[in-house]
Amino acid sequence: MNLVRRYIGRLHPWGMLLGLLAATWVLAAVGPSAGAPSAILLPVSGPIGPATSDFIVRKLHEAQESGAQLVVVTIDTPGGLDTAMRDMIQAILSSEVPVVTYVSPSGARAASAGTYLVYASHVAAMAPATNLGAATPVQIGPGGSAPAEPRPPADDKDKADEPRKEPGTAMERKAINDAIAYIRGLAELRERNIDWAEAAVRDGASLPASEALEAGVIDLIASDIPDLLRQLDGRKVKIGAKEVVLATQGMTLVEIEPDWRTELLSLLTNPNVAYLLMLIGIYGLLLEGYNPGAILPGVVGAICLLLALFAFQVLSVNYAGLALIALGVILIVAESFVPAFGSLGLGGIVAFVIGSVMLLDREVPGFAVAWQMIAVMALSGALVLVAIVSFAVRARRRPVVSGIEALSGATAEAVEDFEREGLVRVRGEIWKAHSSTPVHAGQRLRVRRVDGLLVYVEPGRDEP
Repeated sequence: MNLVRRYIGRLHPWGMLLGLLAATWVLAAVGPSAGAPSAILLPVSGPIGPATSDFIVRKLHEAQESGAQLVVVTIDTPGGLDTAMRDMIQAILSSEVPVVTYVSPSGARAASAGTYLVYASHVAAMAPATNLGAATPVQIGPGGSAPAEPRPPADDKDKADEPRKEPGTAMERKAINDAIAYIRGLAELRERNIDWAEAAVRDGASLPASEALEAGVIDLIASDIPDLLRQLDGRKVKIGAKEVVLATQGMTLVEIEPDWRTELLSLLTNPNVAYLLMLIGIYGLLLEGYNPGAILPGVVGAICLLLALFAFQVLSVNYAGLALIALGVILIVAESFVPAFGSLGLGGIVAFVIGSVMLLDREVPGFAVAWQMIAVMALSGALVLVAIVSFAVRARRRPVVSGIEALSGATAEAVEDFEREGLVRVRGEIWKAHSSTPVHAGQRLRVRRVDGLLVYVEPGRDEP
């Protein structure tokens, strides 16, 4: 005992403090798993894109590694990108931790991609005054797609027996049929309403919470998170081939907000930010090309263009629109170097505006470039064009100040007396001159024209 006291007495105070902090951190890390059961709350709000997908997939893996017993995903979304949605669904289906999707708060919705997430979850819940549905894929062509005609009433046998009219082109039908098969598979897996799932995709059907519960689309309605946990207690869910009984009574709920990585991805994949990055990149590289050695425009342009290409890789981009924007910028810049009197610049602005409108498909919720942004950039291009044309007009009207053309009308001084030809000084240079009248040394003359190395002169206005 004396040896222990002697050893502790020799410890440095900072070492004791660090040891205490380390012990506290270890206890905090193992505390939830050793005590009450824990659940993780993940929010999904706004359009579903690569940032949302990355956040949900990573946190589901972390929940499995940390031993969490439940993951609750709150949903309030108008929809989003198909690839991001499918990544999230694959993570949910492969998760060994039960995943509960909860459309909340009241007034929220799980439209389009959100409906697929609800169908994929182990338990589907909604708050009062929420809705889900309208899951028809819209980004299936340059102009989107309209849903098929609704099915005829069952009592109308003649129309019911007629073959169903499919929408649009073969590519559009393939996309809709693929989406229908996908959501039907999820409905079969979770034993939810298969027919309504197909109607949500084919006809864009939607349901409020109460009707969704009656139709077997969701499992329960909960007013808030505590009510949700209370109703989940004792419910059986299938995780792979095994059945798990949820024990949510007294469960600790840990809410995880999106981290800096998710916020950065959200910023980069914002259509308006990606649009600006692309323009900065194009203009930066063009300025570097016209001013070699400036360095800064080239560096900034290259970085911004790479970031824009990353954003466009994960966004739904119309590459014809992207090419039109690049063409418009090049035409506007070319107006400075080609005497087109505004025709190149005008064509560039038109191409720029059309390409901006086409760039991102406006049918996908939350993934369209704001028209205000397009208008501001188009106005800026127009102002640049007006400035270039005005500078060109001024330069054209300005008198010539260099070269042989500038000698016409210039003042000359006779170096010697001569009758027809002799020497004169023009702007500090000695020229051979021809005059129709006799000239005496020192006389002020005016240059009428220049022919090779011979200047034709006449007496100045102040000379007789």
